[in-house]
Amino acid sequence: MSWPDTMTLVDAVIAFTVAEGLAMVAWRLAAGTGPALPDIATNLLPGLCLMLALRSAAGASAIDGPAVAPWLAAAGMAHAVDVWRRWPSRRPGARPTTQ
Repeated sequence: MSWPDTMTLVDAVIAFTVAEGLAMVAWRLAAGTGPALPDIATNLLPGLCLMLALRSAAGASAIDGPAVAPWLAAAGMAHAVDVWRRWPSRRPGARPTTQ
């Protein structure tokens, strides 16, 4: 696959990810079921930011490399928020579960 074809594929995945997010939000608002809105955002955002970093890198020369850094930083922060939101809460005095 040549480089322009690869970028077309990346663009298609970005578009699909945005459409998926909008569809899940619409479903949540209409039906009242499914993932909560913050869960949808924190689930899709890291991958979307990584794809945008790839897209940015494709058009960047060696000098423009820092244009990728904000997208990578955003992906890392979005991933950290997602992990933090999913981490089991630790209440004082709570016993860890073992299985």
